[in-house]
Amino acid sequence: MPIPGPGYAITARVEAPASASAAGDLALAVGRVGGVVTAFDVVEAATGHVVVDLSCNVVNETHVSAITAALEALDGVRVRKVSDRTFLVHLGGKLEVQSKVSLRNRDDLSRAYTPGVARVCRAIAAHPADARRLTIKRNTVAVVSDGSAVLGLGNLGAAAAMPVMEGKAALFKRFAGVDAWPVCLDTQDTEEIIRTVQVIAPAYGGINLEDIAAPRCFEIERRLRALLDIPVFHDDQHGTAVVVLGALRNALRVVGKKLADCRIVICGAGAAGSAIIRLLTAESTADILAVDVDGIVHRDRPGLDENLRSIAARTNIHNRRGALADALVGADVFIGVSAPNLFGAAEAAGMAENAIIFALANPEPEIDPMIAHQHAAVVATGRSDYPNQINNVLAFPGVFRGLLDAQACDITDAMLLAASAAIADVVAEPNPSFIVPSVFDAAVVPAVAAAVRTAASA
Repeated sequence: MPIPGPGYAITARVEAPASASAAGDLALAVGRVGGVVTAFDVVEAATGHVVVDLSCNVVNETHVSAITAALEALDGVRVRKVSDRTFLVHLGGKLEVQSKVSLRNRDDLSRAYTPGVARVCRAIAAHPADARRLTIKRNTVAVVSDGSAVLGLGNLGAAAAMPVMEGKAALFKRFAGVDAWPVCLDTQDTEEIIRTVQVIAPAYGGINLEDIAAPRCFEIERRLRALLDIPVFHDDQHGTAVVVLGALRNALRVVGKKLADCRIVICGAGAAGSAIIRLLTAESTADILAVDVDGIVHRDRPGLDENLRSIAARTNIHNRRGALADALVGADVFIGVSAPNLFGAAEAAGMAENAIIFALANPEPEIDPMIAHQHAAVVATGRSDYPNQINNVLAFPGVFRGLLDAQACDITDAMLLAASAAIADVVAEPNPSFIVPSVFDAAVVPAVAAAVRTAASA
């Protein structure tokens, strides 16, 4: 059974007979069916009964039903209501607008709005570059999605993408002080997306593309970079690549290997896999094999699209062929950004000594992490319930903080490599269970931002 986590948490309001054992009986009932009690709050206490809010982590809706049934199976217990705590967090959205200036009287209003604001408008019209100094453009990012590849859920559309984009904006503010706003577009037409972002761009200092399906995302990013005078960053590509390379730097320190000497298998040739390959090849001459649903990508494979042709040109120097299992034989590093349960113990055992496995598919990795630990020296996943979580929040807040502070007009591989090195260097002494810093480590964003600023001015 999957491990219950805070991503699916409930609070059950329960009425139970008043007794010395009431709390223990309720907690045991939840535990017997695999729930994890996280809080126990008394709401009402009377002579004959007690009402409590019992909070716990669960797995899914079926698990909620099992917990409810287990509680109501106790003598005299009634479950009045079950609330989904995750949905409560999202109720009414997660963002709000707050003014940075005081509006207490007529004088304040005259300066922040009419008539004083007219002078500022004329100044920007005369010197458009001043918009970065005199408007929210200085510190604002648009988080743009068409909802075509939401998390690992697929094409859910613009409205269903909103909770993710709101969350992204909240992370920008929490970790880097960047004011970000979700821009969810009700179109999946490449030309319409490009044109829409182009016409809204004057209000923003950067564009963060998010959850746009491959291969359209590649063209959208490429053309917007050419059209706009602000940085365009596709987090599903470049955020993942930055954190993966930072983690890999430290994993290689742990096992005592050099990147250039390694054979690396990248499983998944979509947005994330392509960007990881691009950044790795910009950093090193390591022997890289890319693998997708049709096997190892090689130059002579028929039916390669533009993205796969680019990958084939950058990788597989010996033009190897075969399936994932063939690619893994003797490999030093596996990086998976693909699908769950693609290989097991036999394939992991066939990798090189002191192998590194990054199984990043969510929520189920390419290999069971417990099996991977039996055969690899360092293991990382995309999950928060295992060590070494590869999480994009280590990258994008600091990257955009640095870009905005530098008033950058573009983003380059040199900036991404600098960000990656900065993330790695926050961990002074890596070990097999600690190759990336915590997302709550206050040193991460300043280090990444400083590295990006330096690279931007080079």
